[in-house]
Amino acid sequence: MGEKCPRWEADALTRLHILVEGQTEETFVKNLLGPALAEQMVFADAHRITTGRRHGKVFRGGLVSWNHVARDLELWMKQDHKPDSWFTTFFDYYALPDDFPGYAALPATNAAERIARLQDAMTADIAKRLDTPPSVRRFIPYIQQHEFEALLFSDPDAFATANPDEPPIADKMAQIRAQFVTPEDIDDGPATAPSKRIAAVWPTYKKIVDGLIVAQRIGLPAIRRECPGFHRWVTQLEALSPNHD
Repeated sequence: MGEKCPRWEADALTRLHILVEGQTEETFVKNLLGPALAEQMVFADAHRITTGRRHGKVFRGGLVSWNHVARDLELWMKQDHKPDSWFTTFFDYYALPDDFPGYAALPATNAAERIARLQDAMTADIAKRLDTPPSVRRFIPYIQQHEFEALLFSDPDAFATANPDEPPIADKMAQIRAQFVTPEDIDDGPATAPSKRIAAVWPTYKKIVDGLIVAQRIGLPAIRRECPGFHRWVTQLEALSPNHD
């Protein structure tokens, strides 16, 4: 009789549950981030925020309030309480609801510092709700600076390949990118946020379709090279691997 093939043991992998803002982030996890993490034996799934229930129907997507986020996380973490199951978020800092923990006390510093403080406050609030010491919280909060579209400026040429009928798009995106140290530094003003800048150059831009096409053209390695905040988050997620030293 031939030698039996080895089986994956349940303890040889990590489950990662990602609470996301909308369909774009959900698809990004499924198509780009998830497969990369799976190579490290970290298996990710994504769940859009539950924003309401009516007549037996569940409504998901959109970041309306911290209470929606906390309720989903609390329920999810109670349902999957195994020590090899972890949880994280993937939200935009742009237009973040002002009821997030610590929001009212944010200092007038740079966006990266404000996001770091918000993430610490999110961690403390979830630990308090679950009556769980932070050391065993299994929660890695993440807020994208400033929004998902910032990642798309990692390679302006990708805009041209995603929309070949409009070749000047790439040049215009490159001009925007050149004004900032990193794509994540593109500011979050109501008319100058990354998504607003893209729409001004590409009026027919649709985040759910075009945003994902551009991201796939760029690829996760290039995004990580150009976006330090995003890279730090992914590095944290990779460190959940059971094979991580």
